[in-house]
Amino acid sequence: MDEGEQAGGGRTGGATRRAALLGGGAALIGMAAAARGAAPVAPARKPLVFAHRGCSALRPEHTLGAYAKAIADGADFIEPDLVATKDGVLIARHENNIAETTDVAGRVGFAARRTTKTIDGTEQTGWFTEDFTLAELKTLRAIERLGPVRPESRGYDGQFQLLTFDEIVDFTAAEAAARGRPIGLVPELKHSTYFAGIGLPLEDRFLAALAAHAYTRTAAVEVQSFETGNLRYLRRRIGRPANVRLLQLIDDAAATPADIAPRGRLTYGAMTTAAGLREIATYADVVAPSTRGVIPLGPDGRLAAPTRLVADAHAAGLLVRVWTFRPENRFLAADFRDGGPENARNPAGSVAEIRRYLAAGLDGFFTDDPALGRAAVDGTASI
Repeated sequence: MDEGEQAGGGRTGGATRRAALLGGGAALIGMAAAARGAAPVAPARKPLVFAHRGCSALRPEHTLGAYAKAIADGADFIEPDLVATKDGVLIARHENNIAETTDVAGRVGFAARRTTKTIDGTEQTGWFTEDFTLAELKTLRAIERLGPVRPESRGYDGQFQLLTFDEIVDFTAAEAAARGRPIGLVPELKHSTYFAGIGLPLEDRFLAALAAHAYTRTAAVEVQSFETGNLRYLRRRIGRPANVRLLQLIDDAAATPADIAPRGRLTYGAMTTAAGLREIATYADVVAPSTRGVIPLGPDGRLAAPTRLVADAHAAGLLVRVWTFRPENRFLAADFRDGGPENARNPAGSVAEIRRYLAAGLDGFFTDDPALGRAAVDGTASI
């Protein structure tokens, strides 16, 4: 958002800021099926900052602590990844396996629920949300997934409960009202095919939740998935409301979306060709590759030349976000490491890396540390 759109209040100011969150208004007009001839997308006036699972660099992910910190640090959107409980409630966890993100392993009463399952073709052992009621999950507390990599976040282990999507919407609405600025939501539907297969489909539950809250009937919402069928289903159900976009996540080039893998061979690499991007534009508004899908690493671990993905996506009528910038040396391209320990925070290096990617024409990006993302976008020195 431009500075003038961030300042001030009132109905007119709120509408202007909401339009800015939606990408600059005119950039979205004509975002239609490529078969009808999608107009190229002009970049937003400022790329949007998406808080990856909240401020997950400094607080346990998907907690009120992480979301509050992200909003305070200037995030435009916060991200709840959504999975289902045994009783069909949508809760925020990165995976349905909660072994690494909660204290469930230390709960003697739940020891017998440790099990092994195959999720999207991968065998996993742990505790799974669909084996617990919401009431049971509410007795657990969140912990830091990356342990020693993020000691500040680990210091909050045990302080925060697991959240429902409804609770996150209410919290976001309250924060937006208190701060006088719009705060978008970028929920990801996790493992849609798997959950449908066990009788807990996510999509209609999610749509019911959006309809149940006044906030999500008007606030900017971008719905993500690594799968394709759920996004196509949502597009058929909701059409193209002004405040909702659909975002196609892109994984490794050789991988196949989980809903296609059992019967098809479409890869994410094929989806990011010019023809593949035009197909994505028939059902989605945004494409979101990993950072290295836009600027890959060379053999020396430094950034190489950008790919054509941003230009081809814009030509197809798609906005482009990337995931995920992280502030520790171990996650940075070699260009930006500072010589410190691998697990050490390197704020200046992270801001510099984000700015290199912004120069490639991104419309937004996911970051574990929204304060650094805000500094990169706004050109401020404060990190």
